[in-house]
Amino acid sequence: MKRYQLFSVLLLLVFNVANAQTSSVFGSITEAKTKIENTVPLVIEHLKKISEKEGDQTVLVNGTAALKKEYETLSQEFDLYKGNMGSCIVNKSKKVDKCMNYHTQYFRNTLGTYDNYITYVTKKNGYLGVEDDSVKKDFKPTEIATKIDKDFAGAVGAVRKMKGNSKLSYFEQLSSEDYKLQNFDSLVK
Repeated sequence: MKRYQLFSVLLLLVFNVANAQTSSVFGSITEAKTKIENTVPLVIEHLKKISEKEGDQTVLVNGTAALKKEYETLSQEFDLYKGNMGSCIVNKSKKVDKCMNYHTQYFRNTLGTYDNYITYVTKKNGYLGVEDDSVKKDFKPTEIATKIDKDFAGAVGAVRKMKGNSKLSYFEQLSSEDYKLQNFDSLVK
C-alpha cells in the first residue's frame, strides 16, 4: 500500500512541474524580446535611407544615438519588469494581482513610449503623419504587455502549487542572459 501512496505523490509532483511549465512565461518573454530587438535594425535601415537621400550623415548619427538611448531605457525596464513580476508572485501572496497590475502598467507605458519614438522616426521623409510603406514593424506594445501579463497570471496558479525553493528557482531563469535584450551595439549592423 505504501508503494501506491509514493507513486501517487510522485504523479502529483510530476503534474505540478508539468503544469508550471505549461503556464510558463518564458515563451512570451522570448517573443517580446525578439520583437523589441527586431525594431533596431529596422529603424537603423530607415535612418540610413533618409540620410543617403538627404546627403546628410547627421540624420543617421543623431537618430542612432537617440534610438540607443530609448532602447537602453526599454532594456532596463524589461529586466526590472521580469524581476518585479516574479517577486510579486513569490513574495506578495495576498496582494499579487495589485502588485502585478502596477508593474504591467509601468512596462506597458515604457513600451508605448518606445513605440511612439519608432513611429515618429520612421515617418516618410521625416514628415509627421505620412507613414512609410517600406517600414514593416511587428511591434504592438499593448499586445506584447498583455500576452506577458496573461502568462505571468497563469504562472501564479502553478507557483502556488510549488513548495519551498522551487518557487524561487522557477523565476531565477528569467534573469539569465537568454531572456535579456541584446546590447544595442550588437544589433546595429
